[in-house]
Amino acid sequence: MDANTGRLPFQDSTLPIETRVKDLVSRLTLQEKIGQLVFDAPAIPRLNIPAYDYWSEALHGVARNGRATVFPQAIGLAATWNPALIQRVACAIGDEARAKYHEAVRRHGFSGHSQGLNVWSPNINIFRDPRWGRGQETWGEDPFLTGDMGAAFVRGIQGNHPRYLKTAACAKHYAVHSGPEKDRHHFDARVSERDLRETYLPAFKKLVTEAKVEAVMGAYNRTNDEPCCASQRLLGDILRGEWKFEGHVVSDCGAIADIHDHHRVTADAPESAALAIKRGCDLECGGVFEQLGVAIQRGLLTEADVDRALARVFTSRFKLGLFDPPEAVPYASIPPSIINCAEHRALARRAAVESIVLLKNKNNILPIAPGIRSIFVTGPHAADVNTLLGNYYGISETLTTMLQGIVSHVLEGVRVDYRPGSTLSQPNRNPLNYAVHGAASCELTIACMGTSPLMEGEEGEAILAEETGDRVNIGLPPAQVDFLRQLVAAGAKVVLVLAGGSAIALGDIADLVEAIVFVWYPGQEGGAAVADVLFGDANPAGRLPVTFYQSVDQLPLFDDYGMAGRTYRYMTQEPLYPFGYGQSYTSFKYANLKMDAAAVSADGQVSLSLDVKNGGDCVGDEVIQLYVRYPESKVARPVKELRGFQRVSLAPGESKTVTFTLDARQLAYYGESGFVVEPGTVQVLIGSSSADIRLTGEFQVRPDKS
Repeated sequence: MDANTGRLPFQDSTLPIETRVKDLVSRLTLQEKIGQLVFDAPAIPRLNIPAYDYWSEALHGVARNGRATVFPQAIGLAATWNPALIQRVACAIGDEARAKYHEAVRRHGFSGHSQGLNVWSPNINIFRDPRWGRGQETWGEDPFLTGDMGAAFVRGIQGNHPRYLKTAACAKHYAVHSGPEKDRHHFDARVSERDLRETYLPAFKKLVTEAKVEAVMGAYNRTNDEPCCASQRLLGDILRGEWKFEGHVVSDCGAIADIHDHHRVTADAPESAALAIKRGCDLECGGVFEQLGVAIQRGLLTEADVDRALARVFTSRFKLGLFDPPEAVPYASIPPSIINCAEHRALARRAAVESIVLLKNKNNILPIAPGIRSIFVTGPHAADVNTLLGNYYGISETLTTMLQGIVSHVLEGVRVDYRPGSTLSQPNRNPLNYAVHGAASCELTIACMGTSPLMEGEEGEAILAEETGDRVNIGLPPAQVDFLRQLVAAGAKVVLVLAGGSAIALGDIADLVEAIVFVWYPGQEGGAAVADVLFGDANPAGRLPVTFYQSVDQLPLFDDYGMAGRTYRYMTQEPLYPFGYGQSYTSFKYANLKMDAAAVSADGQVSLSLDVKNGGDCVGDEVIQLYVRYPESKVARPVKELRGFQRVSLAPGESKTVTFTLDARQLAYYGESGFVVEPGTVQVLIGSSSADIRLTGEFQVRPDKS
């Protein structure tokens, strides 16, 4: 103890964190140490350490903790293709998490469940199959897009202070985790080394090595026969060995119990706890680590193993400033007034607008003409707040439904009528349906339909799901399809506003309606954002972060984790809508592709530039996408793969030069002895989607003379 200040070394904020952590760990009894390795860590009164709960969520806003700004669901944020915007969104979420944490401590002396600063977000699993209910939490099907967007989220929510974290982000679920939900506690995800390295791990690597994410969450499942939360390969060899991860690993909730209860890798709880700690899982969401004392008595691990895990966990709390006086921590002064403030609401609206994808616009029926005289609004989503929220959501006092948003945009003198017309998934019992006749009597019908968080989500969350949170069929529910057919048969001109967390197969409905606008689960400002797009106050520029398949017949088996035939990277069939697709109210012209080299070495770079011009008569954003292909490869490679993208805004007639730098190391494939940059031809494909390629070029990768 310092004789002048009366502080113990771990309480001295001038000392290095490593020194403080070592001092604190040395002062704890074994039982106290074990208690700090579970998510709801108890107080240690004799050292003035308050209780702390590590389990908080912030997927698209502070979740499960009362009032917060609700941004679009993660898959919707992915559809913006705008990392700079995502970083701003995450920064706002981090500010609200800080404000809520300090207010809880001020009122109660500690923070409770969902009130802490360790936020278990983002989910960067690859959305390999649209049947997975939790795919809505991800950033889509592409490793490159997921890595860029996820890294932006981490940078925003953790902040940029040189000493303190705003919050501690967590990359989850590591690894090879993407359904089926009903099997997640016992399933063994078998993958080839190439699929593992080229599809399932790149986003995790980027968040660890570049964005410096503070935590990684292990998945429920096994990967290639090892439980992910006790995998020597994933946690020891790759995460801490190859990537030099210095943060802590937390288990998914209940995953350590799965090791003996469902995976049958160990005999009982003490064995599972010991295996997880020794393999590199430091913190448990569950109660199995309470058996660590028994495990030590059995000789399954040592107290030094516990100390190593505890040091990693405590390091995060020190980085958050939880052992320092509030006046020393810059983020501690963020006021509660920032929660759902006007600036954050405006940001949520902008994010929702940028996420909206225009899939069809026959005869330019959108934006809605100023001279329209009557509008009929219908569908189960029109007045539904669940549609706004997705899963892992906060609660806002300013939720704007699609009906509210539409009505707020309509001028007096325009007749607006509303009837639900259809349920989410059940046939109408009443054979009479006034909505059909009401729609036919109006000039335009806006049908707000799609899937719902009640139909897709986590295993116990989606109470209308047919398969424990997952979807069996990826089509629009038959009840909604029947209603749409009735509307069109009656003569209604239908603009279909589709909500959902995943791809929806539409069949001939895509041909019957006049326009299709996909809005995801758009957050608290979703209704206002949808109306902004429908009425032309905003020009849609969202792009699909997932492939829209024509039906499940185009998909391999759900429990097959091999990538063959999946996603735009490996699919050879024609989809309903391709990855990266989205229309606009204007048009864009691409020209003058230039490359600064015809050949590069395996560690070289190619710089590319092109001109993009807005050829229409309204302001619009274009998402320029760069793909590569390897026509001469000696191994099986993706059909094409994303290696760059930029979202640019252009006034009518305006041109901009867009540049990309392509590093040859981005072109590597995983071979028998690691990543290999293969010599030969590389085709460069630049366009507005993975299918709409406007400009092409090629260069050579020279053989490595060494």
